[in-house]
Amino acid sequence: MIASLDATLDFQGQALLLRAERQRLIAGNIANADTPGYQARDFDFARALRAASGAARVGEGIAEGVTGSADARHPTLHPGLRYALPAQTNLDRNSVDMDRERAAFADNAVKYEATLRFVGAGVRTALEAMKAPNQA
Repeated sequence: MIASLDATLDFQGQALLLRAERQRLIAGNIANADTPGYQARDFDFARALRAASGAARVGEGIAEGVTGSADARHPTLHPGLRYALPAQTNLDRNSVDMDRERAAFADNAVKYEATLRFVGAGVRTALEAMKAPNQA
């Protein structure tokens, strides 16, 4: 039971770190919407999560597209960033599409909140199971 909870929390922790990083990137894109020549950045969340969870599961430490920090107890994920493709050409070569960025920001925020709720529910369930009297 504890091993299962630990694995679930590790996975969800990786997801939260990646969601937070993605939110930071999207916020940066929005902040630079009027900066000439700025190229919007993003990453493939599912691919980064597979790489991060695969490294944790296999014990490799560092997976393709994800680098770890010097402190192995608190990994900082840096997923492989890519440039967003501009929806239309601009004279100032800025590739930020505000509609796309706002939608991505809202979607990522909702998924971050859902992950937090999932973690909270898992912890509450485990605590309740530990409080229950042993049944033989």
